[in-house]
Amino acid sequence: MKITGTEIYKLTIKMEPFVIATEVSYYTQNIFIRIHTDEGITGMGECSAFPMLVGETQNTCFEVAKDFARITKGMDPLDIEGVLKTLHQYIAFNSTIKSAWDLALHDLAAKKARLPLYKFLGGKKKTILTDLTIGIDTPEVMAQKAVEFVADGVKIIKVKLGKKGKEDVDRIRLIREAVGPGIQLRIDANQGWDYNTAVETLQALGKYDIQYCEQPIPHQFDPLLPALRKQSPIKIMADESVFDHHDAIRLMDADAIDYVNIKLAKSGGILEAKKIADVTGERGIACMLGGMLESRLALTAKVHFAMSHDNIIFYDLDTCLLGQLEDPVVGGAKYDNYFLHVTDEPGIAADIDEAFLAGCEKCTI
Repeated sequence: MKITGTEIYKLTIKMEPFVIATEVSYYTQNIFIRIHTDEGITGMGECSAFPMLVGETQNTCFEVAKDFARITKGMDPLDIEGVLKTLHQYIAFNSTIKSAWDLALHDLAAKKARLPLYKFLGGKKKTILTDLTIGIDTPEVMAQKAVEFVADGVKIIKVKLGKKGKEDVDRIRLIREAVGPGIQLRIDANQGWDYNTAVETLQALGKYDIQYCEQPIPHQFDPLLPALRKQSPIKIMADESVFDHHDAIRLMDADAIDYVNIKLAKSGGILEAKKIADVTGERGIACMLGGMLESRLALTAKVHFAMSHDNIIFYDLDTCLLGQLEDPVVGGAKYDNYFLHVTDEPGIAADIDEAFLAGCEKCTI
């Protein structure tokens, strides 16, 4: 099988404003690709750029994607590791746009094998219940939002924090009072606290039954994570500190973390994400599968991947529910009261509606 050409689209989806400690998002910054082959099999891939996390934008991804399309033309898409090695040799980092290629290659390979992606990856179907995230606002507004979530059937709430420690404590206090003890709460500071603020805030939040805290301090302060973990009554999950399995090993060796958040846009796709899940699983470390602001196409790939590892037990797969005002995806994973389901059709089994793509900036190589 040979790659004959690649379509590249800027997939911009309007959103309600979504606020975290480091950024406000008004629309997605996504790239969608279709890799075509001489056997008539097409692979679909998507990535979502998050500049404050990965240093990439939709525009940088679009330009690098043009180079990737030229480089990979004529290559064997079933040699996933070989193709990605070529991309790594061409340009360092740029994990987000590489993840789009990785997804499309895995989609192609699974379709060639006539298997749904989760089976191609050696997985099996399991129950996947996503949380739903509350963006940063005033404590009162966030508490009211939590009440609305619970009324809609949400069982796990993820709360964005990281602005001001004392106000963050108020946020969680009011949310816990509003939803009661039966709802699971998770928090994510997105690197927003300094070390001292993290210690004080986590200790103050200990009485509110928090499942874990994602990335309490900036990744450059990773050497402080072991001490923070010892002082925190809340378990620590690494997100921005883990891009690849080498990062995961480094933090595990330092006894710095309890959990790891795997994101395909950080790891460069499924190939490296598998290595993260493998090395953490070997040490009994559980993982979460998270994301940026992908459409349901990349979301579907993430659901399939989540089914491939037993130590992926937490799911932050609410990206399509965070105020996206359009859903251009045909097929793909479906939400059922915050549970996620995929079909047994070959590959990822999702595409983007042609009418929506007609309004997107495009390049074909």
